[in-house]
Amino acid sequence: MPFSRPVAEIRWCRCGQAIQPQRSRNKIAVIENLGATLDQFDTIDFSDNEIRKLDGFTLLRRLKCIIVNNNRVCRIAEGLETCLPKLETLVLTNNSIEDMCDVDPLVSIKTLTYLSLMRNPVAHKPSYRQYVIFKLPQLRVLDFKRITLKERKESMAMFGGKKGEEQIRALSKRPKTFNPGELAAVPAPSKAQPSTDQIQRIRFAIANAKSLEEVQQLEAMLKAGQIPGHVEQQLQGITSNDETEMTEG
Repeated sequence: MPFSRPVAEIRWCRCGQAIQPQRSRNKIAVIENLGATLDQFDTIDFSDNEIRKLDGFTLLRRLKCIIVNNNRVCRIAEGLETCLPKLETLVLTNNSIEDMCDVDPLVSIKTLTYLSLMRNPVAHKPSYRQYVIFKLPQLRVLDFKRITLKERKESMAMFGGKKGEEQIRALSKRPKTFNPGELAAVPAPSKAQPSTDQIQRIRFAIANAKSLEEVQQLEAMLKAGQIPGHVEQQLQGITSNDETEMTEG
């Protein structure tokens, strides 16, 4: 078997110069162990799996086409051109690529001429097609539609020059997203520090405490630097009574 974890039960079937994993109960979540193909194929089809990131490729000099339809791809690794020097076609239809900047890693693949990002969230964003055409001028077909000379001029007019650079920088910034389960950082409330008079009265109360439990409670209050209202009243009563007794004595 060419694959271990997470595709232990997948068998490989050869169709001419293409390779595609036969469907099984286990779905591929990570691309790995492609060295087992011995670089014998022009096309590899990873459709209908659970792949989240397009990476994990070994050096495959012969590979020209990668099909990753119906997965969960949301990231594309940098430097794929070093592993895939002849890649011409990349089909990522129906995945989870959301932001313009997620397309940028493909810029370095100068051999890439056919690209599909149909049915990805990014494909519904304004200026998506112009942005991809500008960033990947080597493309000939995008989303199964041939790129026209008019579209190339439009993308150049939109993203060329200094104003275009500013737009690209704005589009290349990944927006901040909220992940369920994560709470926003909230500064801890500042503790009100007790006054000198309060500290003296707490110490006086500790010295005159009638039980170990009362002493521990008062010491904890002194360390915490906070005196609840009801305890403040108790301290006032304790100190006033003691002061009265000392005066009478």
